[in-house]
Amino acid sequence: MSKYIKARQLAALSLAAAQILACAPALAQKKAPPSTFGQVVGNAVLCLDHIENKVFYAYLLAAFGPAYKHEGGAYWFRTDAMLWGAPITDVIVSDDTADLVFMGVVADSTPEKLEPAIRAQSGMRFVKADNSAFPVRTSVPGSKIVYFRKKAKVYCARFKPLPPKQTR
Repeated sequence: MSKYIKARQLAALSLAAAQILACAPALAQKKAPPSTFGQVVGNAVLCLDHIENKVFYAYLLAAFGPAYKHEGGAYWFRTDAMLWGAPITDVIVSDDTADLVFMGVVADSTPEKLEPAIRAQSGMRFVKADNSAFPVRTSVPGSKIVYFRKKAKVYCARFKPLPPKQTR
């Protein structure tokens, strides 16, 4: 390989590294959640509002920038928000690959601590589905609190509405 090609490759790598470093503060900096976060996201994950995943995706994209991952039929957004007095690390919104539309949050808390906090702020009660070590907690509107590793995930999932019938 000639010295000229090596020099060009090194220059290109140096330029790429400089561009990455210039963007690093913006990438590392978390955006503050919008003032509507508690109302919009909180009501959605408690199944108090209709879930339109495309609308929520656009809201989260505007609020937090691009999703950091797309897996399990969902877009995952990092947040620096609070709901029910608990730090929210992630917000999850479904893509259109499943029969369900869903919205969820991952709280840096356990279900045992999060459930009374939700009840205190919203009045919503949750019932344990069983007496297992890690029971699913369900509300009357249909939201669920489950374990997500050592954290709690609160979500609402609904079947997609059927498309309107075409008349001829």
